[in-house]
Amino acid sequence: MTTALWVLIGVLLLLVVVVFLLRRRFLLSGLGAVTMWLRPEGASRWSVGVAWYGDDALLWYRALSLSVRPHQRLSRAGFRVLAQRPAHRDDLALPGDVHVLECSTAQGRRELAMDRSTVTGFQSWLESAPPGS
Repeated sequence: MTTALWVLIGVLLLLVVVVFLLRRRFLLSGLGAVTMWLRPEGASRWSVGVAWYGDDALLWYRALSLSVRPHQRLSRAGFRVLAQRPAHRDDLALPGDVHVLECSTAQGRRELAMDRSTVTGFQSWLESAPPGS
């Protein structure tokens, strides 16, 4: 009985790992998908995830999750970049070569961190919003 239980637990664990890896591959395979760190206002910790540029919103998915729904949906309307800076010592969870954007959104203030090459694409996406949005 205990051997069968251990085999079942092992199979379930393997299944969770496979689903996690397939989800991550799916998220990163989409057009406009980039690795991005997010920190809401007042939070002390950064969360790594995958962001998708949509028509009207930035969809951000946690990297360490099995959920297929975005954890954050940041509307492009009203999205403003207030400041930009390189990551510094206080940003322990971030790689040293990323830029931090301090942003104002309809959902509140957020800090987004991304590779330098991604910043250009992100700003282009913001600026290419349809007129009146």
